[in-house]
Amino acid sequence: MSVSGRLHELGLSLPTVVPPVATYVPAVRHGDLVWTSGQLPMVDGALPFTGKVGEGPGLVTPEQATELARVAALNGLAAIAAKVGNLDAVVKIVKVVGYVASDPSFTGQPAVVNGASNLLGDVFGEAGLHARSAVGVAALPLDAPVEIELVVAVS
Repeated sequence: MSVSGRLHELGLSLPTVVPPVATYVPAVRHGDLVWTSGQLPMVDGALPFTGKVGEGPGLVTPEQATELARVAALNGLAAIAAKVGNLDAVVKIVKVVGYVASDPSFTGQPAVVNGASNLLGDVFGEAGLHARSAVGVAALPLDAPVEIELVVAVS
């Protein structure tokens, strides 16, 4: 099944590529690798939630952040598709880096970044298995709770 068919089967569609908020491009191809810039979980040009991830009043919940990581990964796939023509060119998800704007007491970054990893597994199956880093940070651009970078191999 094609990747677009799999996306459709999952009830997903690629969003419009999020325009850069500074001086960079959404994705770069060199040889058979494509690197995305950090992708925020933008939906229709806006962040659904802002702030730090953690447990307590005024914080983005880990469950919300996990969904945001999924959205950010989907935005990354849109940037890749725009660079290479379509996602059927992707032969392997090589690496995922997830940044989580974390309350100082929050240590659940790996579970949050699972939102991105699980989406990639759902879409690409075995080819979606990847190396990964999940990093807690003090702040992200636009006060986003999550940012995801992808490295993929393409044909």
